[in-house]
Amino acid sequence: MPQDRDSASSSATACAAASASVRGDGTPKAAPADRRAEALERIAAALEAHVTPKPAPLDFGAADAFVFVAATGALQPVRNVNRVDLSLLRGIDRARGLLYDNTERFARGLPANNALLWGARGMGKSSLVKAVHATINARHAGAPGFGPLKIVEIHREDIGALPGLMARLRDAPFRFLVFCDDLSFEAADTTYKSLKAVLEGGIEGRPANVLFYATSNRRHILAREMVENERNTAIHPADAVDEKVSLSDRFGLWIGFHPCSQDEYLAMVQGYADHFGLAVEPGQIVREALEWAVTRGSRSGRTAWQYIQDLAGRLGKAIA
Repeated sequence: MPQDRDSASSSATACAAASASVRGDGTPKAAPADRRAEALERIAAALEAHVTPKPAPLDFGAADAFVFVAATGALQPVRNVNRVDLSLLRGIDRARGLLYDNTERFARGLPANNALLWGARGMGKSSLVKAVHATINARHAGAPGFGPLKIVEIHREDIGALPGLMARLRDAPFRFLVFCDDLSFEAADTTYKSLKAVLEGGIEGRPANVLFYATSNRRHILAREMVENERNTAIHPADAVDEKVSLSDRFGLWIGFHPCSQDEYLAMVQGYADHFGLAVEPGQIVREALEWAVTRGSRSGRTAWQYIQDLAGRLGKAIA
């Protein structure tokens, strides 16, 4: 009998071992070494999925305007840029002359400055950058030794990737305007420090074939509360404030935009109307344009353009 019990116990142990090595579907379970290998393969696959892919080669011949895609490091060609003719930007003659001269010198290989276009909203800051770029390329096309000037837009939220973009443009056989529209920084944002190093002061410095243009409603780009907070809480307030506002000092060219007068606003409206052939009695266009500005609460180039779009729509005339 004891032998029978021992035999039964051995059989039960063998059955338990056999069942433990078999999955519910009847297939054999993996050995511990195999399971470790599978786990390592899964970890390797997960790490591979999070590795940033190598940026694709940049095709600068695809267009003269690009948008920088920070996630992939690619430049997306923009073949139809949203812009207006330089001659239609009225009421900003001084700003237009300053930016055009600076950009033309750069396009010809001469020294030029980074530019900050700051001030009143809707007065044509970003429109001026795009119009100047197009005008210079058109006027110098075919000139001996002139290569098309490229413009690359980088979005505000991607400023942290600017050093990588500059590095990729450094050795390219073209000159580039890197453009950021509506650049500003809030209290918790520290990416402005990266921008400072890229523009001036980094060990490599700004590439000789790159200029940085930015527009902002703020003269010092940073929010006022950032500066006031430093002034009120820092051990050495003057030093802390200087560290904050020195970002705007990296721009050698400051161009201010201010609210326009009524006469300048009406000149903008009439300039658009003449350019697009909108046949309206002068008295009517003045009355409607002023009323439009009152309802919008401002007089600016943007307000003038919005009125012109409304007028063209009522007249059944397409404008491009």
